[in-house]
Amino acid sequence: MSLDDIKKVRLEKLTKIKEFGLDPYPADVDEERVAIQSVLEKFDVLQSSAEEIIIAGRVMSIRGQGGIFFVDLYDGTGKIQIVFKKDSGILSGMFDLFVETVDMGDFIEVTGTCFVTQRGEKSVEVGDWGILTKTLQPLPEKWHGLQDVEERYRKRYLDLLVNPELKDIFVKKAKFWKATREFLENKKFLEVQTPILETTTGGAEARPFETHHNDFDIDVYLRISVGELWQKRLMAAGFPRTFEIGRVFRNEGSSPEHLQEFTNMEFYAAYMNFDEGISFTEDLIKRVVQETFGTLTFDIKGESVDLSGLWERVDYVEKIKEMTGVDVLTAGEEELKDRLVELGVRFEGENKERLTDSLWKYCRKQIMGPVWLTGHPKLVSPLSKADPNNPQKTLRVQLILAGAEMTNGFAELNNPLEQKKRFTEQAELLAAGDTEAMMPDWEFVEMLEHGMPPAFGQAYGERLFATLVGKPIRETELFPLMKPKQE
Repeated sequence: MSLDDIKKVRLEKLTKIKEFGLDPYPADVDEERVAIQSVLEKFDVLQSSAEEIIIAGRVMSIRGQGGIFFVDLYDGTGKIQIVFKKDSGILSGMFDLFVETVDMGDFIEVTGTCFVTQRGEKSVEVGDWGILTKTLQPLPEKWHGLQDVEERYRKRYLDLLVNPELKDIFVKKAKFWKATREFLENKKFLEVQTPILETTTGGAEARPFETHHNDFDIDVYLRISVGELWQKRLMAAGFPRTFEIGRVFRNEGSSPEHLQEFTNMEFYAAYMNFDEGISFTEDLIKRVVQETFGTLTFDIKGESVDLSGLWERVDYVEKIKEMTGVDVLTAGEEELKDRLVELGVRFEGENKERLTDSLWKYCRKQIMGPVWLTGHPKLVSPLSKADPNNPQKTLRVQLILAGAEMTNGFAELNNPLEQKKRFTEQAELLAAGDTEAMMPDWEFVEMLEHGMPPAFGQAYGERLFATLVGKPIRETELFPLMKPKQE
């Protein structure tokens, strides 16, 4: 049958439900209803007492004929078999109504008692039932599901319903953020909420989404970091430890590791030094991963990765030199471009910052990790303190895992004169056409002039989670953005 024919038949069944005197979309569900998972957990007690129970859920399968039908009912907490028997005392006409009107996908409520079938399956024998939602379109086939990737994302509600493995990803994702929040709160961090709409985007180098604020009649941007410059203002305001978990927006390309909208976490700790911050973050990630997945060992891109040991530190400049022969601190733009061409690396932008970043990305893809990357050049780290042992480098750190950057952390720059200088350099890059350069925030510089304590900040997000579950980041979004369907 075509979808149009199926819908026509189901509309006829809906009419039959109405003619029987039932509302196919009632507002009320019996308040005595019990979750199916609870029924399964207390099944033996319920069976021995012969207590009547009320359960509700979606019909996932219907089997049988004649005077007996077996139905799998699913309510999101669990699935149980319910059994309709024509000769078991079910209310007059309700057995035939079920047979004539109920399809897979419909939501029903049943009253019955627990028993075990001859095959040993825990079941509920139905004494009465009612319709909760009559569906007009069918569910995907059980064994095939949704095969087209675009259709899976567009009809995510069906994809999640018929794919338990996918649902488990989002259960784990909730644990991931819950464990993050609990760890930080136990370490005396205060959860905060900072603006999503900004007049200037700070805290990262990325192309922002731009919109217009009608009331103020000004252009504003969706944030590209989780309130970095705002949380630093809170350091100045006397909040010693803060964190935020929230959505971030970057108007850039998509890849298995990149999306335009995703969730990140950033924390900031006053008086925490660089080495202390690295150790703290390593403890945080290990605890969160262990609580989420129950292990610190993963198979990533065909390689076994163990997160349990002490993570090695590697130097940004030295690693590039080792892998490409180029010293990015002394190399000029032409040398960098020539080496990128020799390596067959596609690069965007002609300035030294973009060229250096492109060379690093070539190297990064070859590092499985876990390793801590430190010693970033000042040029690519406009918000990080300079390394006192080498002023050309900064006290910046990133976790590298499976060829990608999983975190980003700094000993936060709190020298207003140096920050003003670096913002000026970024403004010049923006003026020259570098759309990923950081927008300067001069009010932030003014805040630094009032004084911000030394602090360490770190960020991580859904890329880390997606890497550990072995999925493209788009797959770990409940509802990834889709282009409107063309009619």
